[in-house]
Amino acid sequence: MGLTALCPGTFDPVTNGHLDIIQRASRCFDMVAVGVLENPGKEPLFSVEERVAMLKEALAEVPNVEIASFSGLLVDYARERGTTIVVKGLRAVTDFDYELQMAQMNSQMGGVETFFVSTSPQWSYLSSSLIKEVVRFGGDVSRLVPPVVLERLQEKLAGMRGD
Repeated sequence: MGLTALCPGTFDPVTNGHLDIIQRASRCFDMVAVGVLENPGKEPLFSVEERVAMLKEALAEVPNVEIASFSGLLVDYARERGTTIVVKGLRAVTDFDYELQMAQMNSQMGGVETFFVSTSPQWSYLSSSLIKEVVRFGGDVSRLVPPVVLERLQEKLAGMRGD
């Protein structure tokens, strides 16, 4: 089967920055398992099923990527998948501070190694939260998210406004 890496995230919604990290990981590993986190502590705009579906559509052309959802600890999900490698994108030093703590905890708890990939400069400012905020105020994010996400964002937010 080869070397599998796990790319976890909430992906609410997936951005071009997320896709960049996943696609780059897919060139370095035999398989990339994208794990969409079902986090009861957050109130996502999209259901976990919607997020998985958008990722599947956006990554349909990448043959060595699988997408599924999970809940609970990342180390438990990695163990279930039979992988000990996690790939995380870093946008800034603030990401590193948080992600380093998570990486060290995952290593201690489950022997999981984290590979950090710096975000490509053209996506370094992107976050799902920022995308949602811009769209709520009527801004254009068409160059920042895949077409399927733009369509779903417009549908979801129109429904929330009662359009």
